[in-house]
Amino acid sequence: MSRFLTRHAAALPSTVPFTGPEALERRTGIAFRARLGANESLFGPSPKAVAAMQMAAADAWMYGDPENHDLKQALGRHHGVTPGHIAVGPGIDGLLGLICRLTLEPGTPVVTSLGAYPTFNYHVAGFGGNLTRVPYKGDHEDPEALVSAAKSSGARLIYLANPDNPMGSHHPAPVIEDMVANLPDHTLLILDEAYADLAPPGTAPTIPADHPQVIRMRTFSKGYGMAGARVGYAITNPDLALAFDRVRDHFGISRVSQAGALAALADQDWLQRVQDRTVAARLRLSAIARANGLNPLPSATNFVTMDCGRDGDHARRVLAELGRLGVFIRMPGVPPLDRCIRISLGEDAALDLLEAALPRALVAAG
Repeated sequence: MSRFLTRHAAALPSTVPFTGPEALERRTGIAFRARLGANESLFGPSPKAVAAMQMAAADAWMYGDPENHDLKQALGRHHGVTPGHIAVGPGIDGLLGLICRLTLEPGTPVVTSLGAYPTFNYHVAGFGGNLTRVPYKGDHEDPEALVSAAKSSGARLIYLANPDNPMGSHHPAPVIEDMVANLPDHTLLILDEAYADLAPPGTAPTIPADHPQVIRMRTFSKGYGMAGARVGYAITNPDLALAFDRVRDHFGISRVSQAGALAALADQDWLQRVQDRTVAARLRLSAIARANGLNPLPSATNFVTMDCGRDGDHARRVLAELGRLGVFIRMPGVPPLDRCIRISLGEDAALDLLEAALPRALVAAG
């Protein structure tokens, strides 16, 4: 069948950036008792969002509004920008694919961090971009090195997540603002702020919405607890926001998802409750790590990354042993970050299961 593909597509591996917990369950025959690996919100969505989606389900025979009009209006009000500054898409993952489609040609230089969110790399490869990967500086992405690499390579795109996945670290707003001030003229910064709703005050930078070289990505998957609804959005200058209409799936956001996102955005009390529970769960998960001799890294997200104190092979054994005990987690993929495991926050029942399983997994991992 590869004779029907472009030469570039035929040369790509048939892989996805993540192996889902469902695939792991099918492969091993072990059902996960605690789903703590996908950075989903175990605290769930607002009950008002659930009710709105249930009501909209009766109208699922209709396409969703292809302009996402009401949602863009509400998001504009929420962020103090015009609806023209907003582009809506199927999660940040989908938006990353669209921005790569809009900006990349075979050989176009792109800069990211070595070990950063792999879905971006997946889309860059799919459109033939040429990736330069900059090492982390300790447990943080290195904005200064990213800008330097963009200048030397002529990169059209820089990708930076703040807060960061997979390490959970973050840079305060002035660091990101300084990065923006030093961008080369030929470079667009993709600022992935998936975890911004859960980050400490002072994390979100002040960047004019009309800035010609920045596109900020946000999502309903994390703080709002709607990962399965696939609703993300970009905040950027109106020209770039409008460009998404050239390539996007205009019916890509279902009527049910639009209704849920609107109701979730309106229920800021629920988001505050999730933020409070996130802080408490971080403290408990960090305490579980320390009790087992692991070093929990400071987190600005809905997960805690734990340094296992050895190498990647050891961390992979810990991950595998937890899987055998029915606890799904993940870990960074490249050295030296792969000395760590990464565990999502959750309700007490899920953390109880982890607390019981982790010592056994560590013993079995040697």
